[in-house]
Amino acid sequence: MQSNWRDASIVISPSLDPWYNLAVEELLLRESRRAAAGTVLYLWQNQNTVVIGRNQNAWKECRWELLHAEGGRLARRLSGGGAVYHDIGNLNFTFVTSRKGYDLPKQLEVILQAVGSLGIPAEFSGRNDILAAGRKFSGNAFYKDTHRAYHHGTILVSVDFAKLNRYLQVSKEKMAAKGINSVRSRVVNLAELKPGLEVEDVKEALKTAFRSLYSADGGEAVIQSQNGAVQELYEKYASWEWRFGKTPPFDLTIQRRFPWGGIELGLTLKGGSIQDARVFSDAMEPQLIEAIAPRLQGLPLDKGAMAAVLGGLGETEEEKEIIREIREWLSAVEF
Repeated sequence: MQSNWRDASIVISPSLDPWYNLAVEELLLRESRRAAAGTVLYLWQNQNTVVIGRNQNAWKECRWELLHAEGGRLARRLSGGGAVYHDIGNLNFTFVTSRKGYDLPKQLEVILQAVGSLGIPAEFSGRNDILAAGRKFSGNAFYKDTHRAYHHGTILVSVDFAKLNRYLQVSKEKMAAKGINSVRSRVVNLAELKPGLEVEDVKEALKTAFRSLYSADGGEAVIQSQNGAVQELYEKYASWEWRFGKTPPFDLTIQRRFPWGGIELGLTLKGGSIQDARVFSDAMEPQLIEAIAPRLQGLPLDKGAMAAVLGGLGETEEEKEIIREIREWLSAVEF
């Protein structure tokens, strides 16, 4: 185990605290351009935790009061996507790299090869799921800024599905869109497919696959809790403002489910104008969603004006298509 984590290609978290683990993840992201190892594989676990996406409404996505009362924690990550439940039967992975080094097919191949080496055939499906035996055992999410990027996800090995169903509040619209009756019917633990499989087995398989595909030296390191940068980021992830934010009573709320995710728009009005706007979504493009609300503030409550002001948003063709669909929805919505 190396002491200098900047020289390591694999970083392991010693903690089960979600706020600590997300703080380490962001630190690795910040340092990715300076790290000697190029792409870094970060492995971590949380205990009794619900993690929501960057733009989700914490009040609607999980039964957080019950979670807190039973000793659990709510966390919010940088990436988009939906809410997930973590316990020590789940292993989290993160590929941290520069934008130039980001290679999603190669990163996914690490997961597929690792699970395959354990005797479980797997495949990538849709925008962010990895399946085995037709059911999801890994949900993936992504974050990119100007120079850096990460791809992270879950691997369900022996997760307590009773608690998963107890804490998560998945909308009927989302389940209907995926053609399922419940979250439980859609997911699977790898230990169900290979009895006796443990998280440590999956962790070692991931390390082996990563070293092989990335020709990595295999050096491992742990970022200690005394690291000042981690402590600063920990305070952010643990804060009420980051996890919940301000969710005032809105004068008008409209929502719609699209193939790429759901969107909920909350508006505070004054004198026929939009005084404040909040946009909640489980879309995989967090920065795109965050760019919507500032454009709406100060506009008259006019669907044509609201749709028009979003023109020009989106960098990729996929993002432009999302904005086009949102603009069409706003143009036709009934207030």
